[in-house]
Amino acid sequence: MSDFPTKARVVVIGGGVVGASSLYHLAKRGWTDCVLLEKNELTAGSTWHAAGNVPTFSTSWAIMNMQRYSTELYARLGEEVDYPMNYHQSGSIRLAHSKERMQEFERAMSMGLYQGIPMEMWTPEEAKERYPFLETHDLEGVLYDPTDGDIDPAQLTQALAKGARDMGQKIIRFCPATSVTQHDDGTWTVHTDKGDIACDYVVNAAGYYAQRVGEWFKPFGGRTVPAMVMSHQYLLTDEIPEVEEWSKANGGKKLPLLRDVDISYYLRQEKHGFNLGPYEPNCKGHWMTEDDPMPEDFSFQLWNDDLDRIEDIVTDAMERVPLMATSGVGRVINGPIPYAPDGLPLIGPMPGVKNAFEAHTFTFGIAQGGGAGKVLAEWIVDGHTEWDMWAVDPRRYTDYTDQDYCNQKGLEVYGNEYAMHYPQHEWPAARDKKLSPVHAKVKQLGGVMGAYNGWERANWFAQPGDDTSLKATHTWGRSGPWEQRVKEECEAVRDQCGVLDLPGFSRFKIQGPGADEWLRGLVTGSLPKIGRVGLVYFSDERGRILTEMSVTREAEDLFVLVTAATAQWHDREWLERHMPANATFTLEDWTTRMGTLIVTGPKSRDVLSKVCQADLTLPWLSFQESEIKGGWVALLRVSFAGELGWEVHAENADMPAIYDAILEAGAKPFGMYALNSLRIEKSYRAWKGDLSTDYSLLEGGLERFVKLDKPQDFPGKAAIQNEKQQGVKKSFVTLTVDAGDCDAPYMSCIWQNGEIVGETTSGAWGYRVGKSIALGMIKAELANPGTELEVEIYGQKCRAVVEEDQPLWDPQNERLRA
Repeated sequence: MSDFPTKARVVVIGGGVVGASSLYHLAKRGWTDCVLLEKNELTAGSTWHAAGNVPTFSTSWAIMNMQRYSTELYARLGEEVDYPMNYHQSGSIRLAHSKERMQEFERAMSMGLYQGIPMEMWTPEEAKERYPFLETHDLEGVLYDPTDGDIDPAQLTQALAKGARDMGQKIIRFCPATSVTQHDDGTWTVHTDKGDIACDYVVNAAGYYAQRVGEWFKPFGGRTVPAMVMSHQYLLTDEIPEVEEWSKANGGKKLPLLRDVDISYYLRQEKHGFNLGPYEPNCKGHWMTEDDPMPEDFSFQLWNDDLDRIEDIVTDAMERVPLMATSGVGRVINGPIPYAPDGLPLIGPMPGVKNAFEAHTFTFGIAQGGGAGKVLAEWIVDGHTEWDMWAVDPRRYTDYTDQDYCNQKGLEVYGNEYAMHYPQHEWPAARDKKLSPVHAKVKQLGGVMGAYNGWERANWFAQPGDDTSLKATHTWGRSGPWEQRVKEECEAVRDQCGVLDLPGFSRFKIQGPGADEWLRGLVTGSLPKIGRVGLVYFSDERGRILTEMSVTREAEDLFVLVTAATAQWHDREWLERHMPANATFTLEDWTTRMGTLIVTGPKSRDVLSKVCQADLTLPWLSFQESEIKGGWVALLRVSFAGELGWEVHAENADMPAIYDAILEAGAKPFGMYALNSLRIEKSYRAWKGDLSTDYSLLEGGLERFVKLDKPQDFPGKAAIQNEKQQGVKKSFVTLTVDAGDCDAPYMSCIWQNGEIVGETTSGAWGYRVGKSIALGMIKAELANPGTELEVEIYGQKCRAVVEEDQPLWDPQNERLRA
């Protein structure tokens, strides 16, 4: 090929809607010397058989942002690139059969309003007026989204491709990539049958082939992509005269797209018939077994119909819209859709691999494709994204996502595609991937477990007779079998001594000459002295909150950094990427080597004195080494619970004897629910809730952890200096809320005088103070103690008051320092 490009800034592998959107958005950012490779024709994968629905609905802030952006882009794209498209913003109605579903709808509507999406709640009667063929006798209510609709996936992809080409990008069809090679300087060569392309960055946008493409990157630090493939069917009916008559009588409009989420299907007008798409519990994965291998090429292919799987849902849909039963089935589409273990795509830096990115495993690729291209282009060009995108960051998964895990979770997510994600509900598939050394003991004591980066931790401790069924967790409220137990656990920590087994803390050991100065150049504030523990923050170039770590300085150039379990790959990568090429110090990941016990409460000193010879009079934020039952331990005098307490760090092999000794000395086991309640009473922030790149350090109320007068030019220093001069627009606050049965979830709207003035970042009941508490961000001018606001909790606006900028519990930290 004479015109085959041998150089490019970025090579995108995969020509579906996401690959085309990535190429288009890179061009919009000015990177116009990029190449897209597609082994067949554009759209040959999941894109070509996709139904093309474009919803904005989500209870994830990041996903809603992406989908909202897609609707805005698609509305103008055809004219912008001069490519006609069939895009129908017909609006949609979601049916609620229960109070709990109505609460979910109210929450999503509130988030939508904040993002500028004019959603509405309708009565069943109002829905019937707008959708006359609908049976509404058993409905609680309906959510209406006027921006919802559908688009032709092929036309959308071709429009994005045309726009990219017009700006100078190259698209090479029928040219499969065959492998990649990374060079010492971090650049790449992408190999194809038609020649090699040298490039700075590579993007895996290979759809359901992403796992196969991902294997090419393993020699350069990669891992197996956590994904599997589901069989998704939808059927098209023959045309129905009544539908045609309704459309003609309404100016050619289409009926609103209908979703009966409690039954688990969507029903959309397709020409003058219907498109029915079920997500059946009796679902089926493909390419999961040796006798069903993934073919080398499945372009423009489908599987045979399997209507028995969806028979019940089809019957229910015919009862909901009886008109549907008057028509025959014209065609059945049964094609592959990739699924990640949580059903959300993987967009962002490829874990462990420099200058490689991912944009794949889209379950709703058409709806998210526009936003995904925007996000990916920002990540590549700027090194960060406008919105915090942890919800889709590939680094959210670590080493526990073996294929068995991916297969089990994919089947579970698909079968519960429209399920409500209640705050106390733990999904049961693919559990016990990472177990604490004392897991069996914790279970024996009544531990009701939750998964945290694959690690099993007790959420609460049940007593005999307590209901620990999954059904009991189907509530948005705080009340349930756990409530009394969580209260008792908090009171034990308040009055006696509690112990929490906390496996999976991300733990990094940094040792060697120069470690001190290197760390000073990365953190926004100071490092602790030898024998002390401190909290440090890392900022991105915009001055936004990247991550938080505790630092224990064991010697002049020996530091142990501890961070959230889920942050393991994210934070390790940040540290590794900033290490100098000729570093005289080392960085080791000790996450799986050691465990942690939280021993806290006014009697924790008495408990520990019975099991070790440590000097327990050393002050708050001190570090020392000791022994318990013959095993080495590190004792850190800190407490996320806000009471006198220690973190006990030890080798996993020694942990069972240490845990037993502490229990025998009088400590009561407590769980993660109690810890969350205890920390929120102290206004302690949680990562990727209260602490995210949506906020700057100054907005987050973390100025005391910033030293602008130190000589080191840490990332974000200039931005923070500028923001300090200009003044913040938002401020972090602690609110007490006159809540009803539910506490404020993440991203609840905060109102004043009918205007949204902020959002909550977390919320919980504080059992020591006897109040519902929310942490959040509001307009800076309102962040004065005593200001009255309203927090919207599942549709109910609850009075809230801005509290003093100090903890609600033990504001002077007297109990911590005791």
